[in-house]
Amino acid sequence: MGAQIRVYRQKISSTSSMKKIFKAMEMIATSRINRARTRSDKAGPYADALTRAVAAVASQTSISHPLINDDKPSRRSAVVIMTSDRGLAGSYSVNVLKKAEGLIERLRRDGREVELYLVGRKAKQYFDFRERPYEKVWSGNTDNPDVETAVQIRDALLERFDADSAEGGVDDLHIVYTEFESMVSQQARILRLLPLKVVDAQELGEEILPGGDVADADFSQTPSFDFEPSAQEVLDALLPRYIATRIFSCLLEAAASELASRQRAMKSAGDNADELVKKYTRLMNNARQAEITQELSEIVAGADSLAS
Repeated sequence: MGAQIRVYRQKISSTSSMKKIFKAMEMIATSRINRARTRSDKAGPYADALTRAVAAVASQTSISHPLINDDKPSRRSAVVIMTSDRGLAGSYSVNVLKKAEGLIERLRRDGREVELYLVGRKAKQYFDFRERPYEKVWSGNTDNPDVETAVQIRDALLERFDADSAEGGVDDLHIVYTEFESMVSQQARILRLLPLKVVDAQELGEEILPGGDVADADFSQTPSFDFEPSAQEVLDALLPRYIATRIFSCLLEAAASELASRQRAMKSAGDNADELVKKYTRLMNNARQAEITQELSEIVAGADSLAS
């Protein structure tokens, strides 16, 4: 009995220590969620202005640009998959990878080759374990993304998009990421990045700022525009910035979703640890009571034998 009680005490001690770690990680994730949402909100005005500018130029029917509405058949697609660097985030990375696998399967059914670009160590580990090829990996700051990472991803994708199909270029680009809806709800999404579909300004605003307050008045445009030096050159300058902004927006959404998933997972783990501590405490008390009862029974039996 004494050995059993010592085992329960060790389990209570180790579980209590883990509970403190879970609580600390939950608090860290909670504080970082607010920072991630603040960064996303601060990036909103720039995204608004850039969206209006791109919509204004792209709406000019005389412009022909390879990044806009290319009707040629697609033979090769690039897919960017955004997961986390670290675990302890529940099913966050699993949901993204499931969504990505569905997209890859659909593209291959359409007869397209698929090139993979990975963000986060979890995606790298997933494809390394299955010995499946990928082009590039970005990792190290998935819960705190920076603009430099978005620019690097944009440059790598545009380099492949601008290349000729015969030289291994891609015909369309997709991003699989997690959209932050609330602290308890995050959904894996697929965003087609290129070719850019020419729509009105409000639809573009809703795409780049999912769930944002996009009013008609904010995207109202005058009937015609004059561009200097030319609409083509303005579009050449705007589209790379626009694409980097969309990628950075997805990175910020993914970061907030990762932190929210981690916060929820750590809270659940802390609650489970608390239940285990209660369970082990109850078992230890039962073992101690059984030991005391056994000692009393031995004393009584010894006294009876002496009396007889």
